Amino acid sequence: MEFFPNCLTREESDAMVDRIEAHFRSKGSGLYAAELRDDGRFIGYIGLHAPTFEAHFTPCVEIGWRLASDVWGRGLATEGALAVARHAFENLGLNEIVSFTVPTNQRSIRVMEKIGMTHDAAGDFEHPSLPARHSLRHHVLYRLRNPVKTQ
Repeated sequence: MEFFPNCLTREESDAMVDRIEAHFRSKGSGLYAAELRDDGRFIGYIGLHAPTFEAHFTPCVEIGWRLASDVWGRGLATEGALAVARHAFENLGLNEIVSFTVPTNQRSIRVMEKIGMTHDAAGDFEHPSLPARHSLRHHVLYRLRNPVKTQ
């Protein structure tokens, strides 16, 4: 949660799980639980989400990930994000997915670039859920278009 305004309380975390489950029911996709292959340990999530805030690029489908820090640097976010992006385009027929983060979140930016996303500098934005002058308000926007639908 290094690049988020705060950690979730238990109640907020439970509410987030409820929203994730509702997203699966309404959209047929969502934030998939990520587990280690060797021992089945839950390490976070990787998946698709429809942001609820308004911005110049919404409505959209966001690809995102949050993994336990002890598994960072092993390529797991990239591996999972590649599978989710393929699912988004091949099975869900999406035209585009986006991802965004603060400019200092270089680990996530590297994942975005490794899965083929490109920085849309004109799309960078101030996150509307954060107050003006908040250190995490400025976000960079990355896009990935469906290679089949853009030909």
